[in-house]
Amino acid sequence: MSDLRKVVIDGKEVEVDGAMTLIQACEEAGIEIPRFCYHERLSIAGNCRMCLVEVVGGPPKPAASCAMQVRDLRPGPEGQPPVVKTNSPMVKKAREGVMEFLLINHPLDCPICDQGGECDLQDQAMAYGVDFSRFREPKRATEDLDLGPLVETHMTRCISCTRCVRFTTEVAGIHQMGQTGRGEDAEITSYLGETLDSNMQGNIIDLCPVGALVSKPYAFTARPWELTKTESIDVMDALGSNIRVDTKGREVMRFLPRNHDGVNEEWISDKTRFVWDGLRKQRLDTPYIRENGKLRKASWPEALSAAAAAMKGKKVAGLVGDLAPVEAAFALKQLIEGQGGNVECRTDGAKLPVGNRSGYVGTATIEDIDDAKMIQLIGTNPRLEAPVLNARLRRAWSNGANIGMIGEQVDLTFDVVPVGTDRQALVDTAAKDMGAVKDMDSLVVIGMGALREADGEAVLSQAMALADKTKSKFLVLHTAAGRVGAMDVGAVTEGGLDATLAGAEVIYNLGADEVDIDPGAFVIYQGSHGDRGAHRADIILPSAAYTEENGLFVNTEGRPQLALRASFPPGEAKENWAILRALSAELDATLPFDSMAQLRQALVAAHPHLGDIDEVAENEWQPLTVKKPGKADFRNAITDFYLTNPIARASSLMAELSANAKARKSAPMAAE
Repeated sequence: MSDLRKVVIDGKEVEVDGAMTLIQACEEAGIEIPRFCYHERLSIAGNCRMCLVEVVGGPPKPAASCAMQVRDLRPGPEGQPPVVKTNSPMVKKAREGVMEFLLINHPLDCPICDQGGECDLQDQAMAYGVDFSRFREPKRATEDLDLGPLVETHMTRCISCTRCVRFTTEVAGIHQMGQTGRGEDAEITSYLGETLDSNMQGNIIDLCPVGALVSKPYAFTARPWELTKTESIDVMDALGSNIRVDTKGREVMRFLPRNHDGVNEEWISDKTRFVWDGLRKQRLDTPYIRENGKLRKASWPEALSAAAAAMKGKKVAGLVGDLAPVEAAFALKQLIEGQGGNVECRTDGAKLPVGNRSGYVGTATIEDIDDAKMIQLIGTNPRLEAPVLNARLRRAWSNGANIGMIGEQVDLTFDVVPVGTDRQALVDTAAKDMGAVKDMDSLVVIGMGALREADGEAVLSQAMALADKTKSKFLVLHTAAGRVGAMDVGAVTEGGLDATLAGAEVIYNLGADEVDIDPGAFVIYQGSHGDRGAHRADIILPSAAYTEENGLFVNTEGRPQLALRASFPPGEAKENWAILRALSAELDATLPFDSMAQLRQALVAAHPHLGDIDEVAENEWQPLTVKKPGKADFRNAITDFYLTNPIARASSLMAELSANAKARKSAPMAAE
C-alpha cells in the first residue's frame, strides 16, 4: 500500500511515496542534491552533511535530506503541501561551509591522485564550494592501510563517509572494516590490520568518493580522459555482469561495472574487475603447426589448409569452450555437422537436458531472489561461482528469507539451514510434505557441482520435482559464460562428452581448456591463450578474447546480452566466427555468411529468442521423469575462485590472489 504525499520542491509540486527520503524526492523532481555518504544501495549514514536542504516552516537550520522522510514533513498552515528549498541562500551557505570543513585536512594531491578527473570531491568543490580557504593550520595525516593486493589506500584523503565500511559489512558480508577513534582521531581502518577477505572488495574503489581507496594494479597507468570506454559483458562467470571496458590505444586498462538492476546491479566481482592483466600475457598471436613433436609458426593459409586436410574424410568432433560467444558456437556447429561430426558444449560432463530450456536454464530470473522467502541451494557455492549473485542472496537473507543448503557446507557470508550433504538429503527433501512453502515466494537453485557426476540427470530430476511440488521457481546456476548460449543453438550431442569424442579422429577444440583430450586424436585448437588446450594441439588457430570481438552471451537466467569489441586481437589473431568461416571455404563447404551481421541474421532466424537482447524469455516448465540418484556427497564445481579459465590463469594478479586465499585457509593456529 503506497502512501503518496505531495511536496513542493523549488516551486515544483511532485507526488511521491511518503517513505521516500527527501534526497530521493528531489531526484524524482529532477533536482540534483550533492552527497558523499549517501548511496542508494547502502544503509543511510547521514554523516557527511553535504545534502543539506531547507525545510520551510521547519527548524531554522538546514536538514540532511538523506535522513529525513517525506512523511516527516509538516504541511503548511492551511494544509498546503510542505515546501523544500534546495537552492536558497541558507542551503548555499551550509554547503559551502560543509565543503570548507571537508577540505581542511584534505591534501592537495589532485595532480598525482588516481581519482583525478573522476572525483566526486573535485566535482562538488567546483559546483558547491568556495574558491578560497581560511585555514592556515597544518593538515592532519594518517597512516595508510594494507588491505591486500587489490585496493591501495591513501587514508589522509579519507573524508569518513563510511561507504566502504557499509559496503563490506552489508553487501560483501565481511566484518573487517570500521571506524575507530573520535573527533580528529577518527579514522577508517581494518580491524587488527587484516587484509580484506572478500572476492567483491574492488567495489569499494568505485564507492569511494575521494582518492582514499584506489585500484592498486591500475595505479598511475592512465587518466580517465585518455581512455576509450566500451560497454560490454563479463565472461568470468555465467551471471553476465554488465561492464565497461576502458582501453588506452590497444591495451585494456581496466574494467568497471555498469548498472543493471536485473543482473549485477552496480557490483562486479574481483575476478571480473582485475583480470585485465591476463589479456596481455600468454596470448596466441600467430598460427602454429606441430611438426616432429614441436610447434612452429605458420601463416594463416598454411594453417587453414593443414587443418582442412586433416579434417577431410575423417570422423570429426567439435568442442565448444566456456568463453565462446553464441555466434562462434553456432558457426562451429554448422561447420562440424556439415562434415558429419558431432559438437558438444558440456565439456565438464554436466547432465543438462537437450532442448528442455526449463531444465538447463530454469524458470526464475535473478531478480526473483529479491522477493523470495524460501530459497533452497543444491550442490552450489555461489560465493565462488557468482559472487554478485551471492550478495543478492545475502540481501534476501537479511530481509528475512530462509535459505537451505544441500551440499558442501561452506561460508556464504550469511546463515544457511544445513539440510544435508549428500544426494539422499535431496531425495528426502523432495519427498517431504511442503504444504507451507507452496504459498510463499520460493526458489530452488541448483549448481553445476550437482549435475557433473554420472547421476546428474537423476539429481536434476529430483531438484525439478522439489520445485514442482513447492511451486517454486527454478534456477540453474551455471559456471561457464558461453554454456547457455551454446545449449540454445543446440551445440550438444546425445550422450554428452564421451559420445562426442568416442572414435573421433580429429577434434576441433574451440577454446575448451577445462577438458583433457586423450592421446591419439588430431587436435585443432582455436583460442586466445596458450593454456591447456594449446599444449595438446597439433594446429593452433589464434582467436580474439572476449574484449576483442562483438559477441552474444546468454547468462545463467537465459538473458541474451551483447558484448561489444573494445580493442583488437594481438598479432595475427582473428575473430572466432571469421576463422570458422575461412576454414569452411578450405573444406569446400562454405558457411552461408560473409559478415557478423549475416551470421546474426541466420542465428536469430534459427533461434528467435536470441534476437531479444536483454529480455529473459519465459521457459515452458517441463519437469524430467523422476529418477533415483546415487549415494555420494555433493562436490562443488569451483574450488579456486581465481583460476577458473585461461584468461584468469594467465593473470599474475589472479595467481597471487589464489596463493593468498590458500595461505589464509591454512593459517597456523597458536598453540594454547
